[in-house]
Amino acid sequence: MNKIESANQLNAFLGGIVKNAGLKLKYRITVDPPIGEDRDWERPDLLVEFAGPDASLLLGRGAELLRSLELLAIEMLRLPGNEHEKISFDCMGHRKARLDELRLAARVAADKVRETGMPYHFAPMSSRERRILHLALRDEQDLRTESAGEGLRRSVVLYPRDFKGSTASHAH
Repeated sequence: MNKIESANQLNAFLGGIVKNAGLKLKYRITVDPPIGEDRDWERPDLLVEFAGPDASLLLGRGAELLRSLELLAIEMLRLPGNEHEKISFDCMGHRKARLDELRLAARVAADKVRETGMPYHFAPMSSRERRILHLALRDEQDLRTESAGEGLRRSVVLYPRDFKGSTASHAH
């Protein structure tokens, strides 16, 4: 991926969307953004940050529109699957809040699995968010994570390390 060229393509693409949709939004595209302590698990080559009066529209319903714009950008740049993480869209610090939320969910799930001895099924989520859960749980020696399901239904399941038995049980 040519970062500068991609940044210019992104700029033209987003400029058109923001203007044509009449959105009151500003955005900033950063090439090779500095990695802060909260970005230790995400190292995008291009970071797009939105702000402005309409920011709340991007963040409604679990940041659905923000995620959709990110997916459209990935399609537009024709990035192969293994390069999707090179682009990150954020708005008003949403990414950090979501990261904290996923890390907390991982801790709660770990306690629950230890307590019940049963697998815990997380809600379906993007490959990027599944990766964050796997990373958040990788140091739990007595537990293991796996991804299950197909496509948009794909989710992380947390097991006791030596769990044997049917994994067909449905999400709680």
